[in-house]
Amino acid sequence: MSLYSFASFSKLNRRMIFLLIASHLLWSCAALGLWSVGRLIEPVLYWWSAVFISLQLYAAAQLLLPALLLHPEERNRSFYLFWGITLILIVWLINQLTADGVWLSLLSVVKSSLLLLVATITGAALARYVNRLWEIVPVCIVMTLADFASWLYGPTAGFTQQIQQYYLAPEGPPPLIDMVLIKLAFPGSVGLAPVFGISDWIMVVFFAIVANRYEVNDNLIGPSGETLARQGRIGCYLPVSVVALFIAIILAQTTGLFIPALPLIALIMLLWYAGRYLFRKT
Repeated sequence: MSLYSFASFSKLNRRMIFLLIASHLLWSCAALGLWSVGRLIEPVLYWWSAVFISLQLYAAAQLLLPALLLHPEERNRSFYLFWGITLILIVWLINQLTADGVWLSLLSVVKSSLLLLVATITGAALARYVNRLWEIVPVCIVMTLADFASWLYGPTAGFTQQIQQYYLAPEGPPPLIDMVLIKLAFPGSVGLAPVFGISDWIMVVFFAIVANRYEVNDNLIGPSGETLARQGRIGCYLPVSVVALFIAIILAQTTGLFIPALPLIALIMLLWYAGRYLFRKT
């Protein structure tokens, strides 16, 4: 079996992936511009941070539109093994680069954009294996229990402490977990700060694509994401899963506590799907 046979994509999916890459590069430019503006703002009001987070997440939501048009392809283990190793190596290699000053912020933006891209592709791949809409219920339950177990008894608590110590008093190389944290711009901040992990965005994408596959409109401000993607309309997509992530981030920011985002995202999505189901029945 040749490398091309299990590493290639269909013509439609190649086009969508190229669009994903281009849109993530544009997101990098927008985030860098927002960081530049944020340096001029004194963060005297807390809501400035909420505005910056919402703008960057709203822009990131538009990155999902090409992913909604990805066509499911029959794949074997070799395909996922090849691309899984490739993406992990790319993330690892870019984290070996170092920079100072403005270049450090530029590098942080590029790293975050790459993590969003990897998470989008991973979430789209996982969504392919949901054969019935009700299957998201056990997914949410398992995801919530696993995240809480890791938070209470597993490595998450230790990772959180390491990240807090490093960003409060940077000394030496960043912790290994920093490689999979997505950083955003904040007002008055010298550099970008970690806000959520790659696993959070994977599940945001997962829920958005599952909703799209089963023709459930999860867009809070207009027609379905697939309709917008086919019409080439950008700036009108706000899926429920992105709003759930925003709520989790704001709760963590306001309380000053580490609140796992995945359980909250799962809870909001289950309540939303239940509400949609009951509304259809009435």
